[in-house]
Amino acid sequence: MKVEFGVLGPVEARLDGQDIDLGHARQRCVLAILLVDANQTLSLDQLADRVWGERQPDRASGTLRSYLSRLRTALSVTTGCALVRRSGGYALLIDEDAIDLHRFRRLLAEARSSASDEHAAGLFAEALALWRGEPFAGLDTLWLAEVRDAVRAEHFAAVLDHNDIRLRRGEHAALLTELARHADRHPLDERLAGQLMLAHYRAGRQADALQHYQRIRRRLAEDLGTDPCAALQRLHQHILTADRALALPAATGSTAPVPRQLPAAPALFTGRAAELAALSTTLGTSGDAARHAVTIAVVGGTGGIGKTALALHWAHQNLARFPDGQLYVNLRGFDPAGEPVPSSAAVHGFLIALGVAAEGIPADADAQAALYRSLVADRRMLVVLDNALDTAQVLPLLPGSPSCAVLVTSRGQLPGLVTNLGARVLPLDVLSAAEAEQLLTARLGPDRVAAEPEATAELLGHCAGFPLALSIAAGRAALQPGMPLAALAEELRETATRLRALDTGDLHASLRAVFSWSHAALDTDVATAFQLLGLAPGPDISLPAAASLIGTASAHTRELLRDLERVSLVHQHAPERYRVHDLVRLYAAERAAAEQAPQDRQAALRRLVDHYLHTAYHGEQVLGSHGRQLDLDPPARGCAPTRLTDEPAALAWFTAEHPHLLAVQRLAAQHGWHTAAWQLAWAQEGFHWRRSHLRDHLAVWQVGLDATRALGDATAQAWAHQCLGHAHTRLGGHAEALHHLDRALALTEQVNDVPGHAGTHLTLTMAHAARGDDQRALDHAQQALRLFRTLGNQVWEAHALNLAGRHHARLGQYDAAHAACTEALALFRRHQHRFGEAATLDSLGFLAHASGAHAAALEHYQQALALRREVGATYQLADTLYRLGEAHAAQAEHGLARVRWQQALDLYRAQHRAVEADQARRRLAELDERTDRGRAR
Repeated sequence: MKVEFGVLGPVEARLDGQDIDLGHARQRCVLAILLVDANQTLSLDQLADRVWGERQPDRASGTLRSYLSRLRTALSVTTGCALVRRSGGYALLIDEDAIDLHRFRRLLAEARSSASDEHAAGLFAEALALWRGEPFAGLDTLWLAEVRDAVRAEHFAAVLDHNDIRLRRGEHAALLTELARHADRHPLDERLAGQLMLAHYRAGRQADALQHYQRIRRRLAEDLGTDPCAALQRLHQHILTADRALALPAATGSTAPVPRQLPAAPALFTGRAAELAALSTTLGTSGDAARHAVTIAVVGGTGGIGKTALALHWAHQNLARFPDGQLYVNLRGFDPAGEPVPSSAAVHGFLIALGVAAEGIPADADAQAALYRSLVADRRMLVVLDNALDTAQVLPLLPGSPSCAVLVTSRGQLPGLVTNLGARVLPLDVLSAAEAEQLLTARLGPDRVAAEPEATAELLGHCAGFPLALSIAAGRAALQPGMPLAALAEELRETATRLRALDTGDLHASLRAVFSWSHAALDTDVATAFQLLGLAPGPDISLPAAASLIGTASAHTRELLRDLERVSLVHQHAPERYRVHDLVRLYAAERAAAEQAPQDRQAALRRLVDHYLHTAYHGEQVLGSHGRQLDLDPPARGCAPTRLTDEPAALAWFTAEHPHLLAVQRLAAQHGWHTAAWQLAWAQEGFHWRRSHLRDHLAVWQVGLDATRALGDATAQAWAHQCLGHAHTRLGGHAEALHHLDRALALTEQVNDVPGHAGTHLTLTMAHAARGDDQRALDHAQQALRLFRTLGNQVWEAHALNLAGRHHARLGQYDAAHAACTEALALFRRHQHRFGEAATLDSLGFLAHASGAHAAALEHYQQALALRREVGATYQLADTLYRLGEAHAAQAEHGLARVRWQQALDLYRAQHRAVEADQARRRLAELDERTDRGRAR
């Protein structure tokens, strides 16, 4: 198991590519000190001085021992590394090459002693690629500050040494931008100034070289009161006279240059450990003698997700794997600046980089590609093809040699590379919550983030793990250091203006612009589908729902979604379920508002509402929760509801679509589709009770009641009041329950709604039972029974019989209870109503237990338990488990009672049923006390 430590950036440790938790900042500070002086013994006094300086806390030694103990535990899973205690203190015993700082210094020493510029350049590049940012980032002690300054000086010296080699090798053009950036940071460094002047001159920019000399001459005079050094003055004179001595030195050895075309590594790169490891696994096989084909990795994902940053970070981390060079081209597959780069133009650029003179490049494109493959054959090279449009653009740029590796980034999926060439696709998703916070902290600093934890959490939530959004938000905050993060969070709070807040005016730092490049590549019907998806509420969408939304057949919808997948605008995260990132969804909705007529948007949403309403209604009928049917309007034209064939299919559909049903009901209410709004509440009744979604049930019926009032439909209002009464009863709101049920009773009587009147009496049975008034509960059950018998509704007659039987039992009227429950059980079985059958078996178990027939109670409860599991009635299952525990306890089967009560407690907690959970906890506590007393005796 390979362990690696990093201090050239945030202090980190990785085991086989996975992060090791190193604890808080002080603890990581102790580790950093041990890493700097690896294999050396440091006393507790030395450690304390380096950690706290003169401000050491009381009992500093004890605190340090605690830190060291935790670090030893954290590192115990590794091999080849040990934190040991010695007589003089503590030492970290390790191969120093596992620490990036020591590896950096070794590589520099080897580079400076190398006789070959080519070899030295590779070593310098490998050393510099180890830097991930500020050394010991986030740690601030006087000792580490001094070490940090020294290490920075080593880094800058290495950069200058590397520049000299690269200039000798003719890389002046590639160096210009980098040298100018360094010169801005170090305006008084004369060696760097000389390098920039020489690069300008060799690039044919003599005037720029002379201008830079005058600039540093003035700065030296103004700031230090000195003239440029003699070497810089001589260089200036040589440039003035165009001295031949400044020409490139004659090449020694091989005439083929080693291309180093990679752009700079991204600054402050964070996270993506799993993806980096996957790239290393895939591309690390290049050059393997057992391979016969080039290794290809494709990093895919939507614009702004961080594909290029990941590719370049990995490439710079792994320069040593490719000593013969790295080729890079931005293929501009999705770029507003112009058309995608033709493959022939990219091949031409590669040939120039590989040392082919312009006159030696064949005119024929196929001949150029063949020459390119010949030049890279048997060379260990990395080819980075950034922002590819499609497979056709990539194919001519692939080497033929297995010694090479190819890293492609694209918004498209490039299936041809996978199918024909065995490429591995690495889909890039949003950052995890921890990675997103790490990115924001790296950009803004830990103090600013820690100062506003709530605003930071809100910012992270609004950016939803999207790297470009996080970078834009962090950039805005960095440009305005006095602006509270809360102000930026408030600006991002409104979805209508969020994309505007994440638009800097720069094409490459604007979410709208980045998304627009993908949108512009879509055909008209695909673009329309994308825009309509932006209107759909809920976390994702199923294929049937999308078909209704778009108004096309499922087969054609699947093709449209596949086209959107190809450019990473949607993601099929489960079979026939598609997700659009929140920020991409906002952009899609913006485009819909701009490009779709209002009536077309309304029609699409109405189709979606009808899809959920008619499918849920059919599912509710399958579950058999209601004693009556609704008269639904026909679905809108183009809507295709799903047909649910049985209870398992219905429960699976409701489970998957539950958040969408809640969202669609709110959508219907917002658009004034009141009939659909209350009917959507009705259609979720059975599922909510089976799966204990009590608060959701209350919420949908509050919306439903408002809708029925808006319609002036007294019958529907009565139903809403009855369902709200039921919901409040289950949630312990007894006064609210009776208020709604009394209103329902009055309304059903007013409109002569006999089924509704009967159902309300049945719900009043449960309401009074919850208050402990069994006689009134029984009275309402008997009134419901009389009405259901008048209606000839045997299933609901059975429900009323079951409730009547249970309350007879509670009142000690066991013969009447047995007669009622037995009749109910027969009716339920006659109509194959398993949910009601389970409820009645539970009642018979209660009756048997109350009358002392505990063995019979166990049998009834076991049968009820099996049926409730079968029909997915988890709410009622918890109650049966509790009562089963009571029956086991009555038979002195305390171990079995404990199991059942614990199972009931777990379900009660999951269902947020506090009263029932407390009751189960008390029973378990009583068992514990009994066990303790038994042991004491």
